[in-house]
Amino acid sequence: MSKFELKLPQMGESVAEATLTSWLKEVGDTIEMDEAVFEIATDKVDSEVPSEVDGVLLEKRFDVDDVISVGQTVAIIEVNGSLPSASDNGSSEVEAQVDAPEEAVVALENKVLEVKETIASPVLETASTPTSTDRFYSPLVKNIAKQEGISIAELDGIAGTGKEGRVTKNDILDYVAGRKEGRTAGVEESPKPQVEQAVPKADTQASVEKPKPSAAPVHADGEVIPMTRMGKLIAHHMSHSISTSAHVQSFVEVDVTNVVNWRNKVKKAFEEREGEKLTFTPIFMEAVAKALKNFPMVNISVDGDTVIKKKNINIGMAAALPDGNLIVPVIKNADQLNLVGMAKVVNDLAHRSRNNALKPDEVKDGTYTVTNVGTFGSVFGTPIINQPQVGILALGAIRKLPAVIETPEGDFIGVRSKMFLSHSYDHRVVNGALGGMFVKAVADYLEAWDPNREI
Repeated sequence: MSKFELKLPQMGESVAEATLTSWLKEVGDTIEMDEAVFEIATDKVDSEVPSEVDGVLLEKRFDVDDVISVGQTVAIIEVNGSLPSASDNGSSEVEAQVDAPEEAVVALENKVLEVKETIASPVLETASTPTSTDRFYSPLVKNIAKQEGISIAELDGIAGTGKEGRVTKNDILDYVAGRKEGRTAGVEESPKPQVEQAVPKADTQASVEKPKPSAAPVHADGEVIPMTRMGKLIAHHMSHSISTSAHVQSFVEVDVTNVVNWRNKVKKAFEEREGEKLTFTPIFMEAVAKALKNFPMVNISVDGDTVIKKKNINIGMAAALPDGNLIVPVIKNADQLNLVGMAKVVNDLAHRSRNNALKPDEVKDGTYTVTNVGTFGSVFGTPIINQPQVGILALGAIRKLPAVIETPEGDFIGVRSKMFLSHSYDHRVVNGALGGMFVKAVADYLEAWDPNREI
C-alpha cells in the first residue's frame, strides 16, 4: 500500500488560490482515476478536481470554505499498487514523506507553513502605516484591497471568518459593500495580533474554534437574502469596471432579413449533417471577429498609461446560468474559425456553462465580449465592459418591422427582420469615431449576408 497526495492544480496563469466549496467523496470512499474528488471556486470559474489515481480516500486536509494555494495537498489517497511517476502527477518528486512517522509529518507541515508565509505576495502598495499584526492575507484579498484603496491598517481591522480568523474574499467584499453604504460592519475595534502556532495539525483542528455565522439580519420591509459568492464577485467586478472605464455607447439598427431567411433554409440540413443546432450566435460571432480584424484598436486593453494591442482575437460569450448569474466563456482565436467550427465551439461552451463544467482556462484571456440581451426580449442594452477589455457588444432581439425598401423602381413598404447592436466602449482609448465605425462594420457584414451561401 502507498499513499498519494492530491494537490490543488494550477487553475490558470493568474490564479494563485481557490476556495474549497464541497467534498464529493468522504473518507473511506473508493475513488477511480479521473473521478472528481472535490469542487473549488476561483474568482473566474467553479471547477471539479479529479483524482490522478485509483484508491481510497484516506484523509481530507481542508474543510469547506477554506482557501487553498495552488500546489497545496488537499487530500491523501491510499493507492493499491505503485504511485504514478513524477511526470504523471506534475510534481518534481514523489512525496515519500507521507509514509514517515507522525513527528516527521508535523515537522514537514510546519516547514511548509513557514515557507508559505515567507513567499507570500508583497504587501499592498498603498500609502498606509505598516501592518499592526502578523496576520496573513491571500494575494486575492490584497488585490481587492489595493483596487478599493483599503490601507493595511484598515485591512487589519476587518473581522475574518476564514480558518484561524483569516480574511476571505467574501469578508473583504462584504466590507467594501458596507463601506460604500456608510456601514462599518465586520470591523474589529481593536484587532489583536494573530500568530500562527507551529503545532500538529490534529491539535490545531481541536483547539481552533471556527467562527459561527451570524444570524441573518431582519428588515422591516421584507426578507433579507444574502448575496451568493458569485453574486458578490460579479457585483465587485461591475462596480470596478464602472469606476475604471469611461463608458460611452453607440447604437446601430441592422436589417438581418437575409440572415434570418438563410438560417431558416439551412438549419435542418446543418443539424442532420453536423449533429449541431445552428443558432444566430455563431453568425454574429463571425461578424464581430471580422470587424475586430479590420479594427484592431478595439481589440486592446489598458495597462496604466499604456495600451496593449492584442495579437489574438478571443471573444467572450456571456452566458446565463440557471441561478441567474452570468459567466463568460471565451472563444479563442475566433477569427480563425469557419462558421461550422464557430457553431460547434459556441454550442459546446454554452452547454458546459449551463452544467458548470467549464475549465479555468476557458474563461480567461478574452479580448472582447458579446452579450445577447435579445434572449430576454430586450431591444437593446448598455452593457458594462468586462475589464481589462475596452469594448462589449449587446445583441438586441430580432423583430419583424415595417420598413422602407429602396429599389430601382422606387421605394415601398415591406416587412423586414431588424435588430439593434449596442456597442459600449472605453472612451479613454476608443473615441466616438472608432467606436461607431466598428459597430457599423458589424452591421454592414450582417446586412450583406449572401442568401445563397453554402455551408
